[in-house]
Amino acid sequence: MHPNLALHKHPKCVDIILRLDECHKSGFFKKYFGGCNELKKELNECLTLEFNEIRKKNADKAKEQRKKVEELWKEFKE
Repeated sequence: MHPNLALHKHPKCVDIILRLDECHKSGFFKKYFGGCNELKKELNECLTLEFNEIRKKNADKAKEQRKKVEELWKEFKE
């Protein structure tokens, strides 16, 4: 995958994505025999953190929306 495709989706991990892409381009043996594994682990950690941040933000937003709906239902029942 070309890194530019992921840049807009993962702004916090751009540096790692670019470094991993360069590592993969640096040679067959490095790519296929584990020379880039540390960068891959670093990228996985970064993406996991980003995923968890987005997940929390979405959960908070859903709680706010749920609260608004419950308030509207209270008003409607009265």
